Amino acid sequence: MKIVVGLGNPGKQYEHTRHNVGWMVLDRLAERAGWVGHARARDAAASVHGRYKGLDLMLVKPTTFMNLSGVAVRKVLARQHAPLDELLVVVDDFDLPLGRIRLRAEGSAGTHNGLRSIVGELGNQKFARLRVGIGEPVRVNPDRAAIDHVLSRFGAGERRTLEVVLDAAADAVEDWAREGASRAANKWNSWSPPTEPADRTDSDAPPTPDPDPRPQPDEHGIVRHSTGWRRLLRRG
Repeated sequence: MKIVVGLGNPGKQYEHTRHNVGWMVLDRLAERAGWVGHARARDAAASVHGRYKGLDLMLVKPTTFMNLSGVAVRKVLARQHAPLDELLVVVDDFDLPLGRIRLRAEGSAGTHNGLRSIVGELGNQKFARLRVGIGEPVRVNPDRAAIDHVLSRFGAGERRTLEVVLDAAADAVEDWAREGASRAANKWNSWSPPTEPADRTDSDAPPTPDPDPRPQPDEHGIVRHSTGWRRLLRRG
């Protein structure tokens, strides 16, 4: 059984915030598998599992706050008797721009409180994690910038990119479950969303046709035709 944990904060006020992008990726996977509405609350998490595209998957959302995520992860792994190499944690990362994802087979928790909690509870950092970029905070007030940023919602323009990223991240999770962390990382760590064509400007618009397509004479009464120059006769 492959266990995919998406990190986020419970409560309406945190829905669709940047810090909950791990939950959003799991929601996308649940939609694909037809598991929406089938999650079960147990051991500080909401989880659902089943067989999808030949994979035995369990999707887990810790229902603690972010800085206690490790409690739920430890309990799920113990209940499932699952080794660490069967675990993937999906988290937000403001050190990555929106539109980039990074998959690692293991690594430190860095500054992410959810990963810190998991490493602390497990006493080990040798588990895979998929980081989903949410963009860098504006550092007007260094003490509040990161907190305000991760708890903010995506703007209208960002949401268009986010939809593409969620699909890519869900694909990366499937590849991890099927092929392992190294192959999935080789495929997805260099991925970026396709560039959208720029909106057409006035310079891109076709020229307005001349309302009178007939050749017009110059100041000498000469007009150019396809067969050469010709002087227009004046009628007196």
